[in-house]
Amino acid sequence: MTTRRGPARHEAPAIDAAALHAARLADRLVDAARGRGSARWTAFLEPIPDRLRDEEIRALRATALRARAAYGPKDSIRDALPEELTEPFREAIDRLLKELARRELAG
Repeated sequence: MTTRRGPARHEAPAIDAAALHAARLADRLVDAARGRGSARWTAFLEPIPDRLRDEEIRALRATALRARAAYGPKDSIRDALPEELTEPFREAIDRLLKELARRELAG
């Protein structure tokens, strides 16, 4: 049995909604990476949608930061996948990080 250490996601609807939206966009990125035969980006992205859907609030920051790391200055997902997929996902991850920061500041 898994013990939850913190509030349930439904208790933070803005965070839950942001995470679920990012998960849907991440699904599209995974499909695009597979379709382009990009094994590297497929492997990187595959765990992210489920984590965004299922993780507790306290674990979402690490997943969001992992996803944001795909937009590096030297090696970026932008170089491998279409902008119409990568930019909305980046914006969704940034939104999730902002919601998480708001919650932390609120105490």
